[in-house]
Amino acid sequence: MKGIVLAGGVGSRLRPFTYSGAKQLVPVANTPVLHFAVRQLVDAGITEIALVVGETEAQIRSAMGDGSQFGARFTYVRQPAPLGIAHAAGMCGEFVGDDGFVLYLGDNVLIGGITGFVDAFRQSRAAASVVLKEVPDPRAFGVALIDGERLVRVVEKPADPPSNLAVIGVYAFGPPVFDVIAHQTPSARGELEIADAINGLLDRGLRVDTSVTTEHWIDTGKMEDILAANRTVLATFASSLDPAATISASTVEGMVQVGPGASLDSCSVRGPVVIGTGARLYRCAIGPYVAVGDGCQIADSALTNTIVMEQSVVRSSPGIRDSMIGRFAVVTGAPAGARLTLGDHSRFEAGT
Repeated sequence: MKGIVLAGGVGSRLRPFTYSGAKQLVPVANTPVLHFAVRQLVDAGITEIALVVGETEAQIRSAMGDGSQFGARFTYVRQPAPLGIAHAAGMCGEFVGDDGFVLYLGDNVLIGGITGFVDAFRQSRAAASVVLKEVPDPRAFGVALIDGERLVRVVEKPADPPSNLAVIGVYAFGPPVFDVIAHQTPSARGELEIADAINGLLDRGLRVDTSVTTEHWIDTGKMEDILAANRTVLATFASSLDPAATISASTVEGMVQVGPGASLDSCSVRGPVVIGTGARLYRCAIGPYVAVGDGCQIADSALTNTIVMEQSVVRSSPGIRDSMIGRFAVVTGAPAGARLTLGDHSRFEAGT
């Protein structure tokens, strides 16, 4: 089997972070979101992967390389415009050939991996399979009507949902889907919808299986989604204090990872927390649910439920919470209780 990961969306709901960067590279627990999809494909034995890119192609290529760092080989496919998930998949027909493939949305985080899902599809005679998740309000999703483990229909954003099972961002298909996509017409919003492709297979009498996951799944489309994913992923980590890190006059409790070259001086750290390579923290209270990126400098500050991306500086800020601070940002004097949303290269100074 092969893999297709969609990495072309512009991420308008994640501005200001996506003004200067691809949304799939926003970090969760110091790991770009896109890495989760790629690593799960590789863990499932899928190493030939197409990355479908758009206007942020150069950034994705620079960050992801040729795939060798993941044990994979990447093929980059440029989608000329955001014309839908099915359109993106359809552009990869030559890459896939006669193989089956897994389609994974690159801004999704699914805890627990996809190995079982992939193995079941490999052993089945189904034309496709979709991962489903029970959600409290399915009206914002494609919703599955199922019979046993087989899909009967996908109903897009229904006012009266036939179930509480949402179609999330992981799918498996056989080659017949490409002919279905070739005969699709755009939806009202001008896109080739993946729900229409799935229903097209069903209309041809082909079998579509389902797999209901009980694991955490997050579509990282908004800031609060990123923070939720950060909390969820951090909760899966084990503690790790790198031997090349320096920890002095500090207390560390709970799950805490400290990267090589990082230093903590006179700090209180309450996990789950991850602190990146070369970060320097002085007289800080950190955690819980904090990710501090590589090369950050934080002094005389307190952070909870916050992501600070690489090479940023935070000082004299006694209580930042529920915040995302972009790369190369500088924060000085944020008051207790401050909730900040700062893009890359931003600056916050109290009273300005």
